[in-house]
Amino acid sequence: MSGPRAEAPSLQLPEHIRRQRRHTLELLTVCAIGLVPWTILLACTLPSGYTVRQWRTTWVGFDVLLLLAMAATALLGRRRHRGVVVAAVSTGALLVCDAWFDVSLALGTPDVWGAAALAVCVELPLAGFLVHRVLGMLKLAQWPSAAKGVR
Repeated sequence: MSGPRAEAPSLQLPEHIRRQRRHTLELLTVCAIGLVPWTILLACTLPSGYTVRQWRTTWVGFDVLLLLAMAATALLGRRRHRGVVVAAVSTGALLVCDAWFDVSLALGTPDVWGAAALAVCVELPLAGFLVHRVLGMLKLAQWPSAAKGVR
Protein backbone atom coordinates (compact mmCIF):
# COMPACT_ATOMS: atom_id res chain seq x y z
CA MET A 1 0.00 0.00 0.00
CA SER A 2 1.47 3.31 -1.00
CA GLY A 3 1.04 6.56 0.88
CA PRO A 4 -0.55 9.72 -0.49
CA ARG A 5 1.30 11.19 -3.44
CA ALA A 6 2.22 14.81 -3.76
CA GLU A 7 0.28 16.39 -6.56
CA ALA A 8 2.46 17.37 -9.52
CA PRO A 9 2.65 21.11 -10.09
CA SER A 10 0.59 22.38 -12.98
CA LEU A 11 2.57 22.82 -16.17
CA GLN A 12 0.20 25.54 -17.32
CA LEU A 13 1.65 28.95 -16.65
CA PRO A 14 -0.73 31.61 -15.36
CA GLU A 15 -1.92 34.06 -18.00
CA HIS A 16 -0.07 37.05 -16.48
CA ILE A 17 3.25 35.17 -16.70
CA ARG A 18 2.62 34.29 -20.36
CA ARG A 19 1.70 37.91 -21.07
CA GLN A 20 4.85 39.22 -19.32
CA ARG A 21 6.98 36.75 -21.26
CA ARG A 22 5.37 37.77 -24.56
CA HIS A 23 5.83 41.50 -23.84
CA THR A 24 9.45 40.97 -22.82
CA LEU A 25 10.19 39.04 -26.02
CA GLU A 26 8.44 41.68 -28.13
CA LEU A 27 10.45 44.46 -26.44
CA LEU A 28 13.73 42.64 -26.99
CA THR A 29 12.84 41.97 -30.64
CA VAL A 30 12.03 45.65 -31.27
CA CYS A 31 15.26 46.70 -29.53
CA ALA A 32 17.34 44.24 -31.57
CA ILE A 33 15.77 45.44 -34.83
CA GLY A 34 16.22 49.09 -33.79
CA LEU A 35 19.89 48.46 -33.00
CA VAL A 36 20.63 47.47 -36.61
CA PRO A 37 20.22 50.94 -38.18
CA TRP A 38 21.85 52.57 -35.14
CA THR A 39 24.92 50.34 -35.51
CA ILE A 40 25.11 51.08 -39.25
CA LEU A 41 24.84 54.82 -38.53
CA LEU A 42 27.67 54.61 -35.98
CA ALA A 43 29.84 52.59 -38.35
CA CYS A 44 29.40 55.27 -41.03
CA THR A 45 29.70 58.40 -38.90
CA LEU A 46 32.04 57.78 -35.96
CA PRO A 47 35.63 58.97 -36.41
CA SER A 48 38.31 56.27 -36.40
CA GLY A 49 40.26 58.22 -33.78
CA TYR A 50 38.99 60.24 -30.87
CA THR A 51 40.67 62.05 -27.99
CA VAL A 52 38.93 61.24 -24.75
CA ARG A 53 38.83 62.76 -21.32
CA GLN A 54 38.63 60.82 -18.09
CA TRP A 55 40.34 57.76 -19.62
CA ARG A 56 41.70 56.66 -16.24
CA THR A 57 38.33 57.15 -14.52
CA THR A 58 36.60 55.11 -17.20
CA TRP A 59 38.97 52.15 -17.02
CA VAL A 60 39.40 52.13 -13.26
CA GLY A 61 35.63 52.44 -12.89
CA PHE A 62 35.10 49.51 -15.25
CA ASP A 63 37.62 47.38 -13.36
CA VAL A 64 35.94 48.27 -10.04
CA LEU A 65 32.63 47.15 -11.54
CA LEU A 66 34.26 43.91 -12.67
CA LEU A 67 35.79 43.43 -9.22
CA LEU A 68 32.37 43.93 -7.58
CA ALA A 69 30.76 41.46 -9.98
CA MET A 70 33.43 38.85 -9.23
CA ALA A 71 33.13 39.42 -5.49
CA ALA A 72 29.34 39.15 -5.66
CA THR A 73 29.63 35.92 -7.64
CA ALA A 74 32.04 34.48 -5.08
CA LEU A 75 29.94 35.59 -2.10
CA LEU A 76 26.64 34.36 -3.53
CA GLY A 77 28.29 31.10 -4.57
CA ARG A 78 29.65 30.53 -1.06
CA ARG A 79 26.18 31.19 0.35
CA ARG A 80 24.66 28.87 -2.26
CA HIS A 81 22.25 31.65 -3.20
CA ARG A 82 20.46 31.33 -6.52
CA GLY A 83 21.40 34.95 -7.30
CA VAL A 84 24.83 33.55 -8.17
CA VAL A 85 23.41 32.81 -11.63
CA VAL A 86 22.83 36.50 -12.39
CA ALA A 87 26.14 37.52 -10.83
CA ALA A 88 28.10 34.87 -12.77
CA VAL A 89 26.50 35.75 -16.10
CA SER A 90 27.11 39.46 -15.43
CA THR A 91 30.73 38.78 -14.55
CA GLY A 92 31.15 36.71 -17.72
CA ALA A 93 29.66 39.49 -19.84
CA LEU A 94 31.93 42.08 -18.22
CA LEU A 95 34.97 39.87 -18.85
CA VAL A 96 34.06 39.57 -22.55
CA CYS A 97 33.59 43.35 -22.75
CA ASP A 98 36.92 43.90 -21.01
CA ALA A 99 38.70 41.60 -23.47
CA TRP A 100 37.02 43.29 -26.45
CA PHE A 101 37.85 46.83 -25.36
CA ASP A 102 41.41 45.99 -24.29
CA VAL A 103 42.22 44.40 -27.64
CA SER A 104 40.28 46.72 -29.94
CA LEU A 105 41.63 49.87 -28.29
CA ALA A 106 45.19 48.54 -28.44
CA LEU A 107 45.07 47.71 -32.17
CA GLY A 108 47.92 49.35 -34.01
CA THR A 109 50.04 49.67 -30.87
CA PRO A 110 52.66 47.38 -29.31
CA ASP A 111 50.24 46.81 -26.40
CA VAL A 112 47.93 44.74 -28.60
CA TRP A 113 49.93 41.55 -27.96
CA GLY A 114 49.66 41.82 -24.20
CA ALA A 115 45.97 42.64 -24.45
CA ALA A 116 45.37 39.69 -26.78
CA ALA A 117 47.30 37.33 -24.50
CA LEU A 118 45.30 38.47 -21.46
CA ALA A 119 42.05 38.07 -23.39
CA VAL A 120 42.88 34.60 -24.73
CA CYS A 121 44.54 33.20 -21.60
CA VAL A 122 42.51 34.79 -18.79
CA GLU A 123 39.41 36.86 -19.56
CA LEU A 124 37.68 34.76 -22.22
CA PRO A 125 38.39 31.37 -20.58
CA LEU A 126 37.07 32.67 -17.25
CA ALA A 127 33.96 34.07 -18.94
CA GLY A 128 33.41 30.74 -20.71
CA PHE A 129 33.91 28.84 -17.45
CA LEU A 130 31.32 31.00 -15.66
CA VAL A 131 28.75 30.60 -18.44
CA HIS A 132 29.41 26.84 -18.55
CA ARG A 133 28.83 26.60 -14.79
CA VAL A 134 25.61 28.63 -15.01
CA LEU A 135 24.30 26.38 -17.79
CA GLY A 136 25.09 23.40 -15.58
CA MET A 137 23.11 24.95 -12.73
CA LEU A 138 20.18 25.73 -15.02
CA LYS A 139 20.04 22.08 -16.12
CA LEU A 140 19.31 21.18 -12.50
CA ALA A 141 16.39 23.62 -12.26
CA GLN A 142 12.81 22.44 -12.63
CA TRP A 143 11.27 23.99 -15.74
CA PRO A 144 7.75 23.66 -17.11
CA SER A 145 7.62 21.40 -20.13
CA ALA A 146 7.32 23.09 -23.50
CA ALA A 147 5.77 19.90 -24.87
CA LYS A 148 2.41 20.84 -23.35
CA GLY A 149 2.11 23.89 -25.58
CA VAL A 150 2.98 26.40 -22.86
CA ARG A 151 3.94 29.68 -24.47
